[in-house]
Amino acid sequence: MTKIQPRTLYREVADRIRDLIEHGELAPGERISEKQLCENFGVSRTPLREALKVLASEGLVELLPNRGARVKQLTYKMVKDTYDLMGALEGLSGELACQQISDEGIAAICALHERMLVHYHNRELPEYFQVNQRIHESLLAASNNDVLLEMYNNLSQRVKRVRYSKKMTDSYWRRAVQDHEEMIAALKMRDSKRLGQVLRDHLCNKLEVASIAGVIDDGETRNAANS
Repeated sequence: MTKIQPRTLYREVADRIRDLIEHGELAPGERISEKQLCENFGVSRTPLREALKVLASEGLVELLPNRGARVKQLTYKMVKDTYDLMGALEGLSGELACQQISDEGIAAICALHERMLVHYHNRELPEYFQVNQRIHESLLAASNNDVLLEMYNNLSQRVKRVRYSKKMTDSYWRRAVQDHEEMIAALKMRDSKRLGQVLRDHLCNKLEVASIAGVIDDGETRNAANS
């Protein structure tokens, strides 16, 4: 870890901790050592504690009264509720995108899709995720709705460590690619209703990845599934 320069603000500290959480270097439920992070980043406790407040507001960290902080353990209900809302926003973005996107914009997303397929066939998961994320971001941007985009990004930060987990079954990966094939077909036809529905449904299978990644308590997952 490189030292953070004194001129930078607590937001950079928050970015560093966010990355550690998203990459699993700080595990769900793990206590956060202020002393260790201050030493690693080369900062005082003041910007670190301000950063932890930011991350707590994003749902990534839990502040413990007089006991510091820990990485928030996501629950099945929390992730499901978040995905339900994100799915609704993605669906709306797809409908708006079909109405407003240019032919050049469609061509650019189709090119990203072809790149994603190459990474899928080569089993290059990190590269696949990068392009996959760009496709979703491009569709959201094409909605031309700044409020929608802000709300979506805030929710996405809460579950990013689940959505782009490096642990994924072959069957889930195959279904995800099939969803993207349907997205591209609907986008090319400018079928706003179909694209919106595909995007809404796309997150339904994400809880499988969450339980595999160990981010969600397995007991709660089983209880919810059996209820």
